Amino acid sequence: MMVLVEEERSIEEGLLELSNQTDASGCRITACVILSTFVAVCGSFSFGVAIGYTSGAEIGIMKDMGLSIAEVPVYIAEITPKHVRGTFTSSNQLLQNSGLAMVFFWGNFISWRKMALLGALPCVIQGIGLFFVPESPRWLAKIGADEELENSLLRLRGRDADISREASEIQVMTKMLERDSKSRFSDLFQRKYRHIIVVGVGLMLIQQFSGSTAVISYASTIFSKAGFSLTIGSTLLGIFMVPKATIGLILVDKWGRRPLLLTSACGMSITCMFIGLAFTLQKMQLLPKLTPVLTFLCVTLYIASYAVGIGCLPWIIMSEIFPMNIKVTAGTLVTLASWSSSSIVTYAFNFLFEWSTQGTFYIFGAIGGAALIFIWLLVPETKGLSLEEIQTSLTRQPNEINRM
Repeated sequence: MMVLVEEERSIEEGLLELSNQTDASGCRITACVILSTFVAVCGSFSFGVAIGYTSGAEIGIMKDMGLSIAEVPVYIAEITPKHVRGTFTSSNQLLQNSGLAMVFFWGNFISWRKMALLGALPCVIQGIGLFFVPESPRWLAKIGADEELENSLLRLRGRDADISREASEIQVMTKMLERDSKSRFSDLFQRKYRHIIVVGVGLMLIQQFSGSTAVISYASTIFSKAGFSLTIGSTLLGIFMVPKATIGLILVDKWGRRPLLLTSACGMSITCMFIGLAFTLQKMQLLPKLTPVLTFLCVTLYIASYAVGIGCLPWIIMSEIFPMNIKVTAGTLVTLASWSSSSIVTYAFNFLFEWSTQGTFYIFGAIGGAALIFIWLLVPETKGLSLEEIQTSLTRQPNEINRM
């Protein structure tokens, strides 16, 4: 046991020494990194289409088919230099919003069947592009392919770049996790992983139960209930989608993760409360001309608040905090949490909306308030740190080492 502790301590000291060295290569943003990121996020465009598709197509689908109400960010984080990791990973959100923009805008002019076909085109680009992008260096280190790891880094950083420091850092961290290389679901419940699992799952639940998927998917329903023009509302949202996603792309590596998450949660909570207030005024038949305008403005600001933080950062943080030995099982767990909670919220939204329009948004607003406390107390700042530095600091157990 003492030998194991000393080995861990020497590995950690090695990481700290590596992190203090000057990065002589400058971590250039090469054409290979840009191409690989583009290919990786092509699917995000289709995902954005799928999310926003309901808003533009819901009325047409229900009318034509007679339906009732009842009826990867990890790869990008591993290939990009640490000083721009947040920006490149946020491009996932940008492409999602581009897909959303397409369906919100063109949903007013083309049929829902044609929209579905348009959303499939980027998948073809992604399928072809995957043959031309390099493998993740950290995955290559995990399987012991050291030569391929160096070749991958040279493609990503440039053939004349000095990749020795980065390669050493990746290999040292891989060695630390080697004894746990066979990941099992039970590994997630080890004490040293407790914090990162709570953060990962918690952020995913916040992302969905704050109402984001429901508001985006059923924006047309919300505008209709408030008495705002569906055509004008959807068109303006479509125009607004891409610029507001660009804000988060620019700020994520300047402000950091925590400030953006706190700003995002605060904005979502406040706008939901105001939407609830607008529908309260409508129910009380007070200021009838205020409800449509206030609802549209608050929905727009809600989506903007979501985009700069809660929308993209949980996936970025997830890709940063999980070590390679549990990345698959932990990633599966948080993805399951995300999609299951998304399904619950999307399915329940229409029923909640019929039960109480204002109450629905008051609930979302309260969850946004709780999210502020969660983020403030538990979510770490990962800006400017390498993946190895982040994972070492979060999974280290100093108390246990001292006891030994």
